[in-house]
Amino acid sequence: MTILDQLADYARERVAEAKKKIPPDEIKQRALSLPRGNFAFERALKKDGISFICECKKASPSKGLIAPDFAYLQIAEDYEAAGADCISVLTEPKWFLGSDVYLREIANAVSVPCLRKDFTVDEYMIYEAKLLGASAVLLICSILCEKQIKAYLEICDTLGLSALVEAHDEDEVRIAVQASARIIGVNNRNLKDFTVDTENSRKLRALIPNNVIFVSESGVRDAEDVARLREIGADAVLVGETLMRASDKKAKLAELRGAL
Repeated sequence: MTILDQLADYARERVAEAKKKIPPDEIKQRALSLPRGNFAFERALKKDGISFICECKKASPSKGLIAPDFAYLQIAEDYEAAGADCISVLTEPKWFLGSDVYLREIANAVSVPCLRKDFTVDEYMIYEAKLLGASAVLLICSILCEKQIKAYLEICDTLGLSALVEAHDEDEVRIAVQASARIIGVNNRNLKDFTVDTENSRKLRALIPNNVIFVSESGVRDAEDVARLREIGADAVLVGETLMRASDKKAKLAELRGAL
């Protein structure tokens, strides 16, 4: 069993517990009673030039504890001040030490759209994301079938949420395209051995239609990496560990944006 399988199984356990507290019909009605979103996440990624999705995460399965002093609100505000187009917030609590509270508070504190970075395995989690203030959810092809992705995209459309559909290889990109994903993220991390290679984005770029927003995820370390990804036609990059380990996040993001 891969770490991704374990993450998905634990997400199912979390959903089962959440449903005991708030039944599915109730959380659905709560989410639908809110004003419909305006797809702010994907609109932010459609600007000219390459967009930056900056990540707030305390830990990861491959690196362990990344930010012992996790001042998440300050981090998010620094990202916004430095020109981040969107913010990705980890809510997975076991391996990433994330929390729904982080997302709710960050979404309230900043004006840029927020992605709920979690392992969506049930439509319940999409309604949760809406209630937490997210503008987008993550749908991972490795743990969802095409039928599920299509169904979840329809729910997102109803709520006015965007969906970042993540793929790791050619087959998964084809699934994302066939499901009519409007945003496809290519994860440059090999989920078997956790090695990272941005060449994966270059390899898969040709399979993604030009009218689909293309996001390169993981492995962005410096302005040269950003420049290379811009050359292959990336519309956006998702940057996590590089920013989280930077002592001055504003300066680091400015450095990355300097490739533009």
